[in-house]
Amino acid sequence: MIRPDVSRPLALRPTPRAFLPRPRPSRAATVAAAVWVSLAAAICDVAADDWPQWRGPNRDGVWRESGLVDSFQAPKLQRRWTAEIAAGYSGPTVANGRVFVADRLSDPDSIERVHAFDIRSGEKLWSHEYACPYEGVSYTAGPRASVTVDNELAYVIGATGRMHCLDVADGSVVWQRDLRSDFDVDLPTWGITSSPLVEGEFVIVQIGGAGNACVVALDRRTGETAWHALDDDASYSSPIVIDQAGQRVLVVWTGERVVGMDPADGNVFWAEDYKWEKWPIGIASPVHSGDHLLVSEVHKGSLLLKLGRDDVTAQRVWHRSEDDGPALHALMGTPIVIDGQIYGADNTGVLRCLDLSTGEQIWENDTVVPTMRWATVHIVRNGDRVWMFNDRGELIIARLSPQGYHEISRAQLIAPTTQQLRRRDGVTWSHPAYADRHVFARNDEELVCVDLASPR
Repeated sequence: MIRPDVSRPLALRPTPRAFLPRPRPSRAATVAAAVWVSLAAAICDVAADDWPQWRGPNRDGVWRESGLVDSFQAPKLQRRWTAEIAAGYSGPTVANGRVFVADRLSDPDSIERVHAFDIRSGEKLWSHEYACPYEGVSYTAGPRASVTVDNELAYVIGATGRMHCLDVADGSVVWQRDLRSDFDVDLPTWGITSSPLVEGEFVIVQIGGAGNACVVALDRRTGETAWHALDDDASYSSPIVIDQAGQRVLVVWTGERVVGMDPADGNVFWAEDYKWEKWPIGIASPVHSGDHLLVSEVHKGSLLLKLGRDDVTAQRVWHRSEDDGPALHALMGTPIVIDGQIYGADNTGVLRCLDLSTGEQIWENDTVVPTMRWATVHIVRNGDRVWMFNDRGELIIARLSPQGYHEISRAQLIAPTTQQLRRRDGVTWSHPAYADRHVFARNDEELVCVDLASPR
């Protein structure tokens, strides 16, 4: 959101009191000062965070706002506004007073669309659409990747690699690329899902192109190719950037390995093989916590790496799968790490707590979402609580600790719909956005906004 400037003037060195009289402030001055203090407090109180990209401002699944409700007052949350959209897996993002989401119209033509809605009213501000046949894409509900917003520019990549840079103000096209054609991409089974990542002057995507173009960096203002790297198959995981040993490191989980790269030129610092016996299905993003990096996947389970402090290296600490006993095999929901424990939902929706140092399970819980194949839970940390959104469209406030799962409150946020998955009575697989003390969620028919601010 656009925030007011409440910067203060530079402080002056005080003059010694012996040389200055101490006049009594006038009543008007006292009142004016009180009004200014109240206004400044109010401005600071309403200042709010955006959610401009996949999993939040830092791609770490942490919601840093305060002043939120302690619990829900009804079994169904009251909406601030609702906007009609079409189907898709793309989770909403929020920036510059706008909510962004991508969808697809399948009849009579295949058209991908990008929308911007007013954050306060839900009014549609603009839409951009383009023809996009879904040839070679399984599960055709719509775009997968979230829109990434960086200042005045919004970046979106569709399921077949059509990429656009749009002006945030009006949706006009700044540049566009057909990455599938440009890099001879062999589309993964479920299309391109990696959300664009802005780092410095580049926007980086994982696409699985031929000729060492699994990962591609484009000039964020022109779309020109800056570099491309890795002769790997693509996974469905969105990359992150971390600080390691004084160096910015791009972490990409491809279909074959976990790789630490220089985001400036694509050179590889370190790599750890993690190839699937079956087809690549890694969806969750890598999780960075202190000196550790975690990835978790349906077939292979979870892998923990130790990152070098003095040099840019990585070393395997442990790998744990079902062959070793109870283990986390994450699907769409990215795990989180809190105080030396890993928390995440596996591919049946069972919530698990693992010891970070060993990978051994501490406890499991099957009450967050009805357990079945591909059950999904998205977890976001906020202070000492977590907010969980399950594939039944329920929003849950809870606390997680080594002692267990403590549910505080649960309410219906949005209804499951069937375009994303037709084999059940509907799902809500898209990751919600948390911004401006609100939650924004979508299904195949609507985008909703719910106020989560604590009542004064």
